[in-house]
Amino acid sequence: MKEPQEIPDEEHEQVLARVAAVDVAKASGMVCTRVPHPQRPGKRLTRVWEVDATTNSVLEMSGHLSREGVEMVTLEATSDYWRIWFYLLEAAGLNVQLVKAHDVKQAPGRPKTDKLDAVWLAKLTERGMLRRSFVPPAEIRNLRDYTRLRADLTRERTRYWQRLEKLLEDALIKVSAVASSLGTVSARDMIEALIAGERDPQVLARLARGRMRVKHAALVEALTGRFDAHHGELARMLLDQIDALTAQVATLTTRIEELIGAIPAAQGVDGDGTAGPAAGLSEGAPVLPAIDRLDEITGIGRSAAQGIIAEVGLDMTRFPTPGHLVSWAKLSPRTIQSGARTRSGPAGKGNPYLKGILGEAAATATRTDTFLGERYRRIVKRRGKLKALVAVARSILVIIWHLLSDRTARFRDLGSGYYASRTDKERKARNHVRQLQALGYAVTLAPAA
Repeated sequence: MKEPQEIPDEEHEQVLARVAAVDVAKASGMVCTRVPHPQRPGKRLTRVWEVDATTNSVLEMSGHLSREGVEMVTLEATSDYWRIWFYLLEAAGLNVQLVKAHDVKQAPGRPKTDKLDAVWLAKLTERGMLRRSFVPPAEIRNLRDYTRLRADLTRERTRYWQRLEKLLEDALIKVSAVASSLGTVSARDMIEALIAGERDPQVLARLARGRMRVKHAALVEALTGRFDAHHGELARMLLDQIDALTAQVATLTTRIEELIGAIPAAQGVDGDGTAGPAAGLSEGAPVLPAIDRLDEITGIGRSAAQGIIAEVGLDMTRFPTPGHLVSWAKLSPRTIQSGARTRSGPAGKGNPYLKGILGEAAATATRTDTFLGERYRRIVKRRGKLKALVAVARSILVIIWHLLSDRTARFRDLGSGYYASRTDKERKARNHVRQLQALGYAVTLAPAA
């Protein structure tokens, strides 16, 4: 007989005596508690009741659960309706965990009612069969609201730029084919002049600045069209909307910087041990601010660093290893094994805001002469572009974990020659010789002069 293999339980896999669960809905929640039966040893006492999803009702329920000595409260992640329950129960000092609905509904043949759902959720909780979702602390949740709104407004602004370009195409104005983007100063001046009533292509082309001046002839051709009054009216509305969104994004960015600067874990430390929002920026500082540490990573800018901190937080003890963080972000494929067959499965959706930031950072890193750029070029040859981008995004997330786990750590690029320097040249030569011999060639190796 083969030696049995010991598989240790995870942290959440523990049997609890006193538990509660809430099947969350919009206007109310079905609450279930399971505690030891006071008169029947070895039996469980289950109580179920409905609680309105209002602040006073939830606070009253939290007091009842505290008096019952409940060790864990489980909430089902239903839309955003779980927030009032989680925030108030957490503030009351109860141990609360949020779980995905997909993880608790895999029980075929069980009747579907809110009451039975709450009981089932409580039974899974007391047996330690549920993995809690990551809910960051309050200061990171507040920061996340700002960064996500900034990301949403930035995407909305991009849509308005696209609408403006479609409007210019309808007016037969092809300035976007000459200018790098409609957001340049030259293109903006030309559009403003068109709105003001200027139609002469020569006059409009002379508004070009900098390097666009050498494209005068192409601009004259591109600005010859049929831009009329209705195009001007619509263009004015679109530009005003773009300017309003730009101002809102700038306001959010300022507020985000203030919030991160106020978090102690995100602050730097000067050489004399002084910590604070402005510390850690001097030469030789032992601890850089978290934003500056992440900003050193290839492909990561300050805006991306702010978004990453808002999504994963600053406390990496929630993710014991880089693999835990990568798995939570759904950047590692699932392994599906049955018998002698092993195959990889889909990674999953994960956090769309975090994956968007990492995807953009990976795409930027692929165009650089760095370790991450070389990693992409090596993988893309055999696995394709999409998988290579995911691999680079995963590498960036592993770097982020190390930089946030150790505040004194600094990013150091290994260089594009890292792989070549670790290659076993003799082994590689033998492989090439063997391949040529298999094709019928006699191979003699001689060192290069």
